[in-house]
Amino acid sequence: MIRLSRLADYGVVLTTQLARTRGVRTAPELAHATGLPQPTVAKILKQLAHEGVLMSHRGATGGYSLARPASALTVADIIAALDGPIALTQCMGTNEEHCGIQSLCPTHPNWRRINDAVTRALSEVTLAEMATPAAPLAAAAPAVPASAIAAE
Repeated sequence: MIRLSRLADYGVVLTTQLARTRGVRTAPELAHATGLPQPTVAKILKQLAHEGVLMSHRGATGGYSLARPASALTVADIIAALDGPIALTQCMGTNEEHCGIQSLCPTHPNWRRINDAVTRALSEVTLAEMATPAAPLAAAAPAVPASAIAAE
């Protein structure tokens, strides 16, 4: 199963909330608005600020805001800020030398294509789009019974 880390998922939720509300928001405000635990929210906000996704504002009216317009931040930016480079397999990461069979691996070129496609897809969705409610999906096509597939 391919799944985002909890921190990356929460990071997208928090930055989407910031994009929707605009302006400076505190960790407690964002925790309340999203229903996420405040210590986790504070940790994520600090890391996103350190990575340049958010700006930290000090003082009595301090908090966090987006460092760039929501239209200039992508889901890939947020994931990379929290989890590092997007890598579906160990050999797709920044330390590719960890894989001892990479030079002999027949699947490596195709994993690269898959990893690049996922990264590209995440890079094409902006935070502004995430902050805009999506239109309902069209009714799903009826499932094809397994017996119909086996008969082919």
